[in-house]
Amino acid sequence: MTAHPTALPAAEVAALTARLQEDGIIGLPEAFSRDWVRRLGEDVDAAFTEARSRPDGAVGRGPNRYYVEIHPEQLSGFADLASHPWITAVAEAVLGPDYRIVEVGFDVPLAGAVDQPWHRDFPTPEETSRHRRLNSLAVNVTTVDTEPDMGPFEIAPGTHWDDGGAFEHGMFPPKDAYPRYRELAVRKFPRMGDISIRSALTVHRGTANHSPKSRPVLVLGLDGPGAGNSARHDTAVTQDFWASLPDQVRAHLDCPVVDTLRPITQKHTIEGLVMGASDS
Repeated sequence: MTAHPTALPAAEVAALTARLQEDGIIGLPEAFSRDWVRRLGEDVDAAFTEARSRPDGAVGRGPNRYYVEIHPEQLSGFADLASHPWITAVAEAVLGPDYRIVEVGFDVPLAGAVDQPWHRDFPTPEETSRHRRLNSLAVNVTTVDTEPDMGPFEIAPGTHWDDGGAFEHGMFPPKDAYPRYRELAVRKFPRMGDISIRSALTVHRGTANHSPKSRPVLVLGLDGPGAGNSARHDTAVTQDFWASLPDQVRAHLDCPVVDTLRPITQKHTIEGLVMGASDS
């Protein structure tokens, strides 16, 4: 297991959460070693190969772009990630001490992936629209050094608070709003070892991958009480894996404990991303 730094000072946590509230995304460079990330990348590659070998093992998020949900024990470094003090401190500050880990998965833009439409990952919940409180977060970990031609992630900071009433399915803004998102947009170029935390409501998209390389990104989904996103996911752990986890991780992991794992049939489809036409 990777040795983590000490707990974050209160002032640093306050600064991080304030920036997350303002921008909808924050990042930590060099949270993990490159060797740790190489192992993560090997686990993700193996899971992706297995998922694509069976029906509904991977779901399309546009041409040459896939999402795969996996079981936590498919990642040798799951406990390291779930217990990282930067993640746990922000999660507790934003979502509360009873936050839950409800999703483990990854996105893979392959060579030839096209620009996605601007979107949110799900409609804005009432907790956010009425009370201006975030009740879910997504942790992202790249498994490669992101280069400009690899289809970098693009996000429009501050748009997690936008009214989604005119969004198609509550997720896809009208195209006449695109110029604003292009003006706000920031492209992210994380390197191996960097992690980020974002609100999945912050309007974003994957851009076109013009390189011959893939750009896998791990996703750890976190919910506050009542968020209900666990219904979108089917992760589970075996008895032995559950017993091996630190108490701190078990306290937040929201999934069944089973005798035998079953391959996951993907449930979190986003129909508006399947074709991938964006019109920029």
